[in-house]
Amino acid sequence: MLSKRIIPCLDIKDGRTVKGINFVNLRDAGDPVELGQRYSEAGADELVFLDITATHENRKTLAALARKVAKNLSIPFTIGGGISSVADAGVLLEAGADKISVNSAAVRRPELLEDLVKAFGSQFVVLAIDARQVGNDWVVHLNGGRIATEYLLFDWAKESEARGVGEILFTSMNHDGAKTGFACKALAQLADSVSIPIIASGGAGTMGHFLEVFTEGKADAGLAASIFHFGEIGIGELKHYLHQHGVVVRV
Repeated sequence: MLSKRIIPCLDIKDGRTVKGINFVNLRDAGDPVELGQRYSEAGADELVFLDITATHENRKTLAALARKVAKNLSIPFTIGGGISSVADAGVLLEAGADKISVNSAAVRRPELLEDLVKAFGSQFVVLAIDARQVGNDWVVHLNGGRIATEYLLFDWAKESEARGVGEILFTSMNHDGAKTGFACKALAQLADSVSIPIIASGGAGTMGHFLEVFTEGKADAGLAASIFHFGEIGIGELKHYLHQHGVVVRV
């Protein structure tokens, strides 16, 4: 059985790590390279760096950040934000990123996913999906949650798998920053609808929430931000807790 992964997420704005609630009210959480190094030493399995305003402000993810991270970390990391072409992704790969995350650009031009997979391989491509529950539907949103689309979560996930992506990072906008638990029902349905790994994001507030997301939510990885950034939960203690409750983790 593959180990479940614990992944700190660092949302980047103007070169700093920030965190908000429901995608707004951002506050500073520190230097991304320093935080990443701290998490690597604490036992994180991977890291995700997302430039959360790159698409909205028509900027590209800074390759300089990827180079700094690669020099200071020994664990895999994904970087995303504003990637809209194979060339964009190639710059980040050359700078040291292990994977790239695409979101808005893939919805606007789904063929981008196939282009990226053909150029770099499925294992390099993560599709990030930001979705908000509206009634009984989970509606996919773009540009950091600013724009609703006609895409629905499960349909888009199945299409992206068919186009070759290696992993899906699903963020529940309803749960983001609320610390009330992950969207486990939607995650379980998502896991049942595709065969590629699912990274769960949005809602982590307690160690119990991670236990729930790995059991009830059927997620392959649990991603969180503020609880790690502000020292509410330590990665080592979280992994010990999960191990004690029968979850296979790397310790």
